[in-house]
Amino acid sequence: MVPVDTVELLPNLYYLRFPVGHVYLWCGADGLTVIDTGLPGSAPRIAEAVHTLKRHPAEVHRVVLTHFHPDHSGSAADVAAWGRAAICAHRADAPFLRGDSQGPPPDLADWERPLFEQVRSNLPSDPQPASPLHVDVELVEGDVLDFAGGARIVEVTGHTPGSIAVHLPQHGVVFTGDAAAASPDGHVMLGVFNADRAQAASSFRKLALLGADIACFGHGEPVVGDASRALGEVAARLDAS
Repeated sequence: MVPVDTVELLPNLYYLRFPVGHVYLWCGADGLTVIDTGLPGSAPRIAEAVHTLKRHPAEVHRVVLTHFHPDHSGSAADVAAWGRAAICAHRADAPFLRGDSQGPPPDLADWERPLFEQVRSNLPSDPQPASPLHVDVELVEGDVLDFAGGARIVEVTGHTPGSIAVHLPQHGVVFTGDAAAASPDGHVMLGVFNADRAQAASSFRKLALLGADIACFGHGEPVVGDASRALGEVAARLDAS
């Protein structure tokens, strides 16, 4: 098993770099929180990263999912089982995660279609299916989770009906899920493959107002330092378009 790249962003915050769907780990004194879990089959590499940090997988008390797509939720059941962790997701995406109904497909712009096919072609040829999940905590705008001094839930709908960002005001960090992304050359951008493109653009503008110093994306390298400026510049271009 190839070890996952594990990058320290803050003394308690780690970025686990995956080829598709990054994972973030908050290491608190009272337990661990995993934000997104990558594709199905990612759990062993997440566990290995936890061990390299001299912690134990059973210390995971909470799994927070930014949305239902399998490159973010695919290993949630396996990760949660390590320590009977609570799985937290927005109530609008919870039915899709439970398998009660199928989530909406992306409304692709013409320029996104080749990219969408390229991404699909780079996925494993025989991916494991994502298991239906028991969502323990259904989140809404303004909820605060008990880690990192208070993690505030921000609704950033558009990519999916229940997409969320997780804002850590005390640390100047925001986990954007796929509401925002970074291109391979490091440019911040609106996330792609959105179910509602207009709503996704509105949600991006909301992210830019949070004043975050660090932005942690589901795809692309995090912005470490003055992330609000980078997000704001993109939001201004969206306003002008």
